[in-house]
Amino acid sequence: MKRKDSPIKLFLIYAFLIIWTVGTLYPVIRVITISLRPADRLLSTDLSIIPEGATFKNYIDLFTSTPFMRWMLNSLIVTAVVTATGVVLASMGGYAISKFRFSGKKAVMQSLLTTQMFPATMLLLPMYIMLAKLGLINSYLGLMIAYSATALPFCIWQMKGYYDTIPTELIEAARVDGCGNFGAWWRVILPLAAPALVITALFSFMASWNEYIVAAVILQEPDMFTLPVGLKMFQGNMSTQWGLYAAGSFVVSVPVVILFILLSRWLVSGLTLGSVKG
Repeated sequence: MKRKDSPIKLFLIYAFLIIWTVGTLYPVIRVITISLRPADRLLSTDLSIIPEGATFKNYIDLFTSTPFMRWMLNSLIVTAVVTATGVVLASMGGYAISKFRFSGKKAVMQSLLTTQMFPATMLLLPMYIMLAKLGLINSYLGLMIAYSATALPFCIWQMKGYYDTIPTELIEAARVDGCGNFGAWWRVILPLAAPALVITALFSFMASWNEYIVAAVILQEPDMFTLPVGLKMFQGNMSTQWGLYAAGSFVVSVPVVILFILLSRWLVSGLTLGSVKG
């Protein structure tokens, strides 16, 4: 017979969840509130969610008086390429490491794991020097290479862990039916790895959509700025355009929230099954 939790325990659990949810949502609500304030009330200490004299002027100015749409297009181009590159290379690389034996396999796995010990900012200087020598500074290609290089090790390791949970007998059965190595991966294994592919795509997306430091170093022309770098232009030495800053921050977060909602049914299985074996 299943033991029921005591009312006090349930109360404490729900109270903790409610407090945690409120604490998480409060900063987002404040950003939305600031974005709706009139220009003469940006420094108000009023805590109401819908401010007095609420207006969408900051959003209108964001799309009509600033290069925000250009920055969004730049981010979409870079993010789409980085996400596609991460999914394609990680799905194939993880499969090779998981299901094939080759010399240097252990060294490759250790190298992928070691790269996760270093933050992207620590690798920024050598990465900048290499891109400069290749003539890729202030280019979309250079930024895509930098993002892909930092995201791929985790993506490959994630895919490898998920492939480890798929029985090798499925590959052998596919080969008996006439499939080669690529055919077995494409027709049998890849459809089963959909949750892991979602995690890989989401991680690659997040690695490029919200990143600021690498983009600020590589990109030098305002017309090529991505969203995080572009939003930083609203912050000046003497003053900050808080209304535009808040409106832009909220708009930038919307695609991420929508993506998480659409992919939520794959996220749990992708994260748990991919961590069963390493």
